[in-house]
Amino acid sequence: MQFIFSDHVLDTNRRELRRGAEDIAVEPQVLDLLICLVENRDRVVTKDDLIALVWGGRIVSDATLTSRVHAARKAVGDNGQGQKLIRTISRKGLRFIGDVQAEVPCHRAAATIDDRRPSGEISLPSGAPHAEGPAIAVLPFTNMSSDQNEDYFSDGISEDIITALSKLRRFPLIARNSSFLYKGRTVPLKQVAEELGVSYIVQGSVRRRGDCVRITAQLSSAFNGSQVWAERYDRHLADVFAVQDEITEAIVSAIEPQIYAAENFRTLHKPPDRLDAWDLLMRATSHYWRLTREDNAVALALLEKAILLDPLYGRALGLLATTHLFNASMGWADRTIVGPVAERAALAAIRADGDDPWAHHALGCIHLFARRFDECLAEFQHALRLNPNFCLAQGYYGLALAFCGRWKEGEEAAHRALRLSPHDPFSALYYGVASYTQFVGRNYDEAMQLARKAIRLHPDFIGGYRGLTSAAGMSGQSEIAAGALQELRRVQPNISLQWVGNQVPIRDDAERAHYVEGFRRAGLD
Repeated sequence: MQFIFSDHVLDTNRRELRRGAEDIAVEPQVLDLLICLVENRDRVVTKDDLIALVWGGRIVSDATLTSRVHAARKAVGDNGQGQKLIRTISRKGLRFIGDVQAEVPCHRAAATIDDRRPSGEISLPSGAPHAEGPAIAVLPFTNMSSDQNEDYFSDGISEDIITALSKLRRFPLIARNSSFLYKGRTVPLKQVAEELGVSYIVQGSVRRRGDCVRITAQLSSAFNGSQVWAERYDRHLADVFAVQDEITEAIVSAIEPQIYAAENFRTLHKPPDRLDAWDLLMRATSHYWRLTREDNAVALALLEKAILLDPLYGRALGLLATTHLFNASMGWADRTIVGPVAERAALAAIRADGDDPWAHHALGCIHLFARRFDECLAEFQHALRLNPNFCLAQGYYGLALAFCGRWKEGEEAAHRALRLSPHDPFSALYYGVASYTQFVGRNYDEAMQLARKAIRLHPDFIGGYRGLTSAAGMSGQSEIAAGALQELRRVQPNISLQWVGNQVPIRDDAERAHYVEGFRRAGLD
């Protein structure tokens, strides 16, 4: 269908907007919003309508909605002051008020039609794209207590999980009003998945007895009905809301890496020529987690393929920047060469999606290794405001704090990452960060213990051997230091005192000298 208004042509089949002979560049979501308003121009389109039709029922912030409306107005030469085409109806919604002629384009049929619909109908945007990531629904947790008045507690857990999961912007989330339609009903998961259009379902139960509560949660896949993850939590209810917050945090932090792992497993069964940008991102993430040079190279290749398919894929750009910098920080690449490449990718990620925590995490890493410490801390904080359960950003924030000499705060951030996701694929990295915080605090024995934990989790993790070598060197345990240095040279052959002094971004000169001295005492030259 073509809609002709003012001097514009909106072609819903080709998903194009033109002004005269000029093609107007419009983001897909903004185009969906514009199509929705034009197709429903005979009525006021409410915020709930837009969320249902443009965002598929997912939770959307007012800021996001406002920015998309602003972009739609700009695309058609309108603005919030004039409102010549898109009018805001106070406390009700939006309406497209321009004079519109609807035509079937000549490449399909040469005819002019009246496509007005019966009153009360709302049409879906034509050709709306599918969400890039798998959608999730959180069903109301079942109240297993004898007192049905306790429903408020189980409902509160469910609603808090929905709110927290909405910050994981990689995964579209079904809004509370849709998922709570299943409260008190026994419906097969496959049917729920089909009705809500989701790939994963979170469900659980709450049993409260006296001052104790048991909460179970599980994540199930709609692909084959299998249980991806399950956990049980037993708590004393000294503070109901504190327990509710703690359980929500634990569940949400556990779910994200489980979905990544399940998605990667699913992509392994797809032919290579059928992988889309999301599939490539999931495969890249799986390799990135493994912390090896070979896997990092595979991750970079997969991410570059994803960006070729979708040059404005902010999440892939953010991970590409982070992966390049991880390469440099492990001594696998020259930071002077990969640094500018990584910075361009991080800035492109911010431009593509300024609300993606991975984009801000990537930019934080850029600033850290460029020794722009204040900007670095600000970006990690921004990423954590967008997603407080983002463990990787929490871990790197701890590292940045320690590099700035704020080791106590860094220790808290590292242990928070470990507490949020005790089975996280990056746990070795978080233990490595915690080890370095203790080194800065001159707690060498504790630094050695934490470094050993990192190595036990990942026997080839360079950061673990660096931590053990420097701490053992400073503590005077020469035999342990020599053994650790031998392993460090195995996993990072180019390690030297000069490399440590030049490449590790420690803010204070005296603290950098202290770190280098640990390696010197261990026997590094």
